Amino acid sequence: MSEQNADGAVVPTEHAALEEQFDQWRGYVQRRRAISAADVDEMEDHLRGQVNDLTASGLDDEEAFLVAVKRMGNLDEVSREFAREHSDRLWKQLVLVPEEPGDGGRWRELGVVLALAVTAGIWVKILLDIAGDDELVVVRNASFAVLPFLAGYFVWKRRVPWRIGATLLAATAVLALVVNLYPFESGPDGEPGMTLFLAITHTPVVLWLLLGVVYAGGAWRSSARRMDFVRFTGELIIYLALIQLGGGLLIGLTFGVLDLVGVDFEPFLGDWLLPFAIPGALLVGAWLVEAKKNVVENIAPVLTRVFTPLTIVMLLAIFVVLLVNGPLTAVDRDLLILMDAILVLVLFLLLYSISARDPHAPPGIFDWMQLVLLGAALAVDAVALTAMLTRIAEFGFTANKVAALGLNLVLLVHLAWAAWLATGFVRGQRTFGAIERWQTQYLPVYAVWAAIVVVAFGPIFGFV
Repeated sequence: MSEQNADGAVVPTEHAALEEQFDQWRGYVQRRRAISAADVDEMEDHLRGQVNDLTASGLDDEEAFLVAVKRMGNLDEVSREFAREHSDRLWKQLVLVPEEPGDGGRWRELGVVLALAVTAGIWVKILLDIAGDDELVVVRNASFAVLPFLAGYFVWKRRVPWRIGATLLAATAVLALVVNLYPFESGPDGEPGMTLFLAITHTPVVLWLLLGVVYAGGAWRSSARRMDFVRFTGELIIYLALIQLGGGLLIGLTFGVLDLVGVDFEPFLGDWLLPFAIPGALLVGAWLVEAKKNVVENIAPVLTRVFTPLTIVMLLAIFVVLLVNGPLTAVDRDLLILMDAILVLVLFLLLYSISARDPHAPPGIFDWMQLVLLGAALAVDAVALTAMLTRIAEFGFTANKVAALGLNLVLLVHLAWAAWLATGFVRGQRTFGAIERWQTQYLPVYAVWAAIVVVAFGPIFGFV
């Protein structure tokens, strides 16, 4: 079966609705006298190319058209007006919110956030009272005490299907049982053993990516929604930093004033304020990201352009120091751990830069700069891998060495293919959409590796 669109072209029936949307968009743009027919044709070519990329990434026709129109809005005011007038209702369906909240809806949403924040604070307070002097109980369960409440906010906001919610809840429960019931050994001074330390540090990674499924409304296969979650993560970090700075200033001033009048503020700070402030900051920060997206989108490109060249200089300095500072077998273990942290930071910067970039813009100087950043990160990663393999060959396998080696291999694959795609993009051989898809498609690999470390490393290495 087939139909004809407004231009007389024959299109398959299953794509007739999409062609009707293209016709509406074209008619709207043509009514603007300042835009010539040639400009309309060029704009439509851009729009169709973006729709094709989005449908290839897993979106259906309607969703792909809406996302593409929203992105075209970044390039052209007319397209932005069309997006506002024609796609609001369907865009709400895309993010699984049936109605754009008015003032009453916003206050209701804030009420839900504050209720979850208070409940999380109560739960953290109960956990602290149960733990008593056993700090390991708190450390084991810190992630489970806060992140499920943030997930609950998005379950409510996105109206996540109950099957998906139940599956994610079961996965979270399994992680909680593993971390709390495995017979991990502790050090002589009561500090966590290596396998317990690895389980504690890798659990938040798994939980955060599970949160991404909730944030996407259960549609995690959509590349666009994964990138939205990457953008949300970066923006949330910005808000948390601002909240921390402001909160720290207020607490410091309060502490100073009360100390001058002879009131000891420290017991209240440790027993009540911090248990409620930490989960409250996370939930309120998430709500602010959702409510004030446009504000942060203006900040994001500036931050990425400031920190990308600084990070390049840092990586090159690290690379030179490692090469001239004696044999790789003499590299300190703590230095290797710090290098892994730096590479993860580079990964975050890369993902946030990609999420903040206009996908239609041609390659520019900043894209070349990102390619240099990827090259420097790959060089540092190669040196770190060589040092790790050398240490393993000389001293044997341990849990922390295998975990670090696995993380570096995962990072190596991610960064190497990203560099290959970026090279093709700056040379005009690939679209920017290919870079976006690779970043989002590779994210689950980190969750899988982190889950392996949490669940399998304890039994493999004797819970030491």
